[in-house]
Amino acid sequence: MLQQMSKKITNRFYLVSFGMLLFALVLFGKLFYLQFYQAEHYEALAESRTLKKSVIQPGRGNIYADDGTLLATSVAEYELRWDAATVKSEVYQENRERLARSLASFFGKDSDYFLRKLDRAWKQKSRYMLLAKNLTHSQYQEIKKFPIFSLGSYKGGLIVEREMIREHPLGKIAERTIGYEKLDPKGYFLRVGLEGAYGNYLRGAPGVRLKQRIANGQWKPLNDTNEVEPSAGYDLYTTINVPLQNKVHDALLAQLEKFEAEHGTAVVMEVATGEIKAISNLGRTPEGKYYERLNYAVGEAHEPGSTFKLMGMIAALEDGVIQPNEMIDTQNGVLTFYGKFKVRDSRKGGYGKISASKVFEVSSNVGIVKIIDEHYRSNPRKFIDRLYDMGLKEPLGVSIQGEARPKIPYPTDSDWDGLDLPWMAYGYGLALTPLQTLTFYNAVANNGVMVKPRFVNRLEGWGENKSFDLQPEVLKPSICSKKTLSAVQQMMFNVVNKSWGTARSIKDDRISMAGKTGTCQVDYNTDDVQYISSFVGYFPAEQPIYSCIVVIHRPNKQKGYYGATVAAPVFKEIAVSVNRDFPKPIEVLAAPKVVDTPAVLDSSTDEVPNLKGMHFMDAIALLEGLGLQVNVQGKGKVLWQSIQAGTPINQVKTIALKLG
Repeated sequence: MLQQMSKKITNRFYLVSFGMLLFALVLFGKLFYLQFYQAEHYEALAESRTLKKSVIQPGRGNIYADDGTLLATSVAEYELRWDAATVKSEVYQENRERLARSLASFFGKDSDYFLRKLDRAWKQKSRYMLLAKNLTHSQYQEIKKFPIFSLGSYKGGLIVEREMIREHPLGKIAERTIGYEKLDPKGYFLRVGLEGAYGNYLRGAPGVRLKQRIANGQWKPLNDTNEVEPSAGYDLYTTINVPLQNKVHDALLAQLEKFEAEHGTAVVMEVATGEIKAISNLGRTPEGKYYERLNYAVGEAHEPGSTFKLMGMIAALEDGVIQPNEMIDTQNGVLTFYGKFKVRDSRKGGYGKISASKVFEVSSNVGIVKIIDEHYRSNPRKFIDRLYDMGLKEPLGVSIQGEARPKIPYPTDSDWDGLDLPWMAYGYGLALTPLQTLTFYNAVANNGVMVKPRFVNRLEGWGENKSFDLQPEVLKPSICSKKTLSAVQQMMFNVVNKSWGTARSIKDDRISMAGKTGTCQVDYNTDDVQYISSFVGYFPAEQPIYSCIVVIHRPNKQKGYYGATVAAPVFKEIAVSVNRDFPKPIEVLAAPKVVDTPAVLDSSTDEVPNLKGMHFMDAIALLEGLGLQVNVQGKGKVLWQSIQAGTPINQVKTIALKLG
């Protein structure tokens, strides 16, 4: 019996021992697995709970005006905190009073205040005590030299947080055109103006900085330096001219206030290159103040009214259905369709029989409608196709987002009816943005070449091959024949300079101007008809340098609403100011007629062309096409040519160019 019990105990001992051995083997295996196969995972897990990679935003690229004036720049703001737990006792006790006095002197407070604050943080071993916010770089550099803080983050406990903010040194100049770029809560960029359009370039590449978790869920930088330094973005050099921008803004604002208008826009474009030299968009607040509310020039399409008569006149002349001196009977100034729909002239009783040219110059609604309706009624597609062919179908594709699409009805549209054609003839039932209208008029000033409006000249970054120019782009090499251009250019000149022209009130001996007035009704299906007043044209009339459009919405009707009264004076003030206030006479500012692109260079001439202002690659291509040898000094655009423009080609073999 005793032997049997002993055997049972022995068996149990073996069983327990085997179990313990098995448990030890499993435990050893688990430890071995964790040590060699899961070590990295748990190390990473532990590190993620105590360390994190914080993204450091780069310095966003600057935005400049055409003369290098800063329009937008990134400025660093600093937040300073103190980790009292990192400072040795003897260091703190020896320097506490000196540090308190330094802080008091810097912030203009009593030193006892800072001494109490420092002592409290020291006793509590505070690891994230706030010292100051919104400090400039120079202020931060001064504070980091204070006692204790000068020892750095490891020994002195100074914690530095930097945030980049956007500043506009010239205030709200062209605010909607400069724009902004912001991240929404879902992580998508909200892009406005040039900041949004060129965000990928301006933004740069972010850096990385390691931070360590400390008490109360707070994080402090682990090192004084970043693990990955942020890379600054490209600088943007715009076409905006600051003095002209200020003049355009002031002139538009004064007129909006005078006529208590709802909103308005004014844009100045360089004829030969399409550069936007000034753009102002002002909307009224409920309090009657004006600010850059929306970019109306780019984003707001509306019925253009009488400024569209230029497009209709060009189409009719180009198709040969009318001649400038052909007589049109405007009758009594009223034209009726379907017995009830009436087209009226602003002059009571009409203009009688006048030439097609004068129809345009006096802005006869009846006259232009008769021209278009009588000659295209049986084939309206021909008229619309001509408009499309002149570049009016598609958006301009400008860099700024939000451009509204042109709306020009087509006869195959489901809602097309018999009134669309006559209504369209004087600018109703269709829609264009001010910039789209200006671009077409600019093409007339530019001898038919339609160039794309552009807001940026070049992008410039750090390092080699980090800069590139943005060249002018031709949308249409020619919108119409030279004969048609000559005819409508004369009509636009007469609008301002003849006694019967609708804009005769802005004629000025100091600068010649050409253009077209526009007075468009809105809300015309209600009892409270409102108006859009506009004027678009160019100056000087003989050799255009700038084109300009002014559009003012919903002026106070009691004070005035005609385009000649409300919008044209702003155009005149801008033109006169350019001629008077710019450092050089306007003739010297003139850009060459040849646009900066080989697509429109004319090598069929038998005279040496005027090359000043032309990009050197285009100048070389043109001269070599004329069979001349070219010697070049410098780089950039042509400043000087050795052979005078107009010299017969057969007298020249070699020409030298100086660039800059």
